[in-house]
Amino acid sequence: MTTSETAYHRLSSVPSPPVLSVEDVRVTLGRGLHRARILDGVSLTVERGETVGLIGETGSGKTTLARTILGLTPVSGGRVLVDGEDVTRLGRRKRRALRRRGVVQYVFQDPLKSLDPDLTIGESLTEPLLLQGVPGDEARERALRFLGRVHLDEQLLDRLPGRLSGGQRQRVAVARALVTEPDVVILDEPVSALDAANRVQVLSILQELKAAGIALLFVSHDLGSVAGVADRIAVLHRGEVVEVGTTRDVVTNPSHPYTQLLLRSAPTLRSASADRAERAALRARLTA
Repeated sequence: MTTSETAYHRLSSVPSPPVLSVEDVRVTLGRGLHRARILDGVSLTVERGETVGLIGETGSGKTTLARTILGLTPVSGGRVLVDGEDVTRLGRRKRRALRRRGVVQYVFQDPLKSLDPDLTIGESLTEPLLLQGVPGDEARERALRFLGRVHLDEQLLDRLPGRLSGGQRQRVAVARALVTEPDVVILDEPVSALDAANRVQVLSILQELKAAGIALLFVSHDLGSVAGVADRIAVLHRGEVVEVGTTRDVVTNPSHPYTQLLLRSAPTLRSASADRAERAALRARLTA
């Protein structure tokens, strides 16, 4: 092996940084007596092609963390790295440029928050591409391609969001997040507002995205939905990550009482012997 080949081998064997890295992030909101610590030293990573589930009840800090990653909520401490770049202290111009590049995309629980009700589906899908300078014909071709990836027909391109079902709107929101080919997609409770049939469809699409190597952060209170998609699970409780591990380890051998409580509250995952008394005992341990 030549010297140049040896050098190349060493460089190529160096592991790439996580596509998303949250390092000791702290967020404090409010003023004076109403000042509250929402996130307290949160750390997690998402590797390229990995799906990480972020689980916690309402008020645990999940959405605040998602907004912090997007730069919508300022940090009190710590940092967020995207592709190795610290995005927590970017100036307004650089942050705007980062959003225009579509490096991190977000899918809301309510797809109507992702989609402008006055724009057709085609316009919603091509808008971020046109902002990037993609020519109109190419933008429309990509819109059609990504609409197909979420199993929707091109005839929907000329419809307004209000004329679609809830499941169709959520799939369009996923397509809009994907159309810029981002490094990571954050999904905030993407199936909680859907009925059972549409929930299964969207979860199946997320499985396909995972197989295609797209990095996903799946934020939810529903451990059952996340467990079928995620490679790893991080459990958020009162602004702190109390447990993180492979999905198998977290589901089969949870170490924290809060995770155990979530498991016993998940109808599709809890054991037949779990009953109200067990859940009450776990909750008592958490509040002690």
